[in-house]
Amino acid sequence: MNIVVLCKQVPDTESKIKLLDDQSGFAEADIKWVLNPYDEFAVEEALKLREAGKAEKVIAVAAGPKRAEDALITALAMGADEAVLVEDDLFNWAEAYQVAQALAAALKEVDFQLIICGKQAVDDDSAAVPGMLAELTNIGQMTVVSKMELNDDTVTGWRDVEGGAQEVLEGKLPLIVTANRGLNEPRYASLPGIMKAKRKPFKRVGLADIGLSSLEPKTKVVGWSLPEPRAEGKMFEGNSDDLPQRVSEVVKLLVDEAKVL
Repeated sequence: MNIVVLCKQVPDTESKIKLLDDQSGFAEADIKWVLNPYDEFAVEEALKLREAGKAEKVIAVAAGPKRAEDALITALAMGADEAVLVEDDLFNWAEAYQVAQALAAALKEVDFQLIICGKQAVDDDSAAVPGMLAELTNIGQMTVVSKMELNDDTVTGWRDVEGGAQEVLEGKLPLIVTANRGLNEPRYASLPGIMKAKRKPFKRVGLADIGLSSLEPKTKVVGWSLPEPRAEGKMFEGNSDDLPQRVSEVVKLLVDEAKVL
């Protein structure tokens, strides 16, 4: 069987975001782009299944602008066998339904039985594409999985729920599984892996190549804004003799300003 891993290129969470003057987006010039961290869990799990003899091939798939090829190269360097990029500048600012439509069309040309992807992307945090893709491809989904087992034509998945309990699900292939933190420990792309990635099959297709002329969005971003800056912390200085007074001051601030008591 073949496993598809969906990959998205996102800004590194340590990048400093600067909004454009018209608030229509953010400046990309100084952004460091990386493979979505949750997708790294998906790649690792697919590789583990292949190494266990439960899959023959791992195929990394993404929809994005040309720069998104770097995310797929990361997946190839980790060990994926081949990659497919649906390339279009539209995906610089595409919303979830547009991405899901493109992926669904591209996957019609891919032989797969299982799709694994991150539970969400760390840039928009929408967690919407997997569910939309499941609907568009008419296959089941198992979301936010922190442990999974593949047995013949079924997948068993464990989901963490409130109170420290776990929910255990079982689904039949074909299936989409979204990976949560804790599923595994993603491997680093080694230097030999990076060199091999340059020689692995990498297919680039446009929207017309997968039978799409345009992608109408379901939602529209009307503006961007940065969160309000955090207030500076308050420091309390003194010695042990001042402790009762300092405690009284802290409690007063928690009640009157922070309003947490």
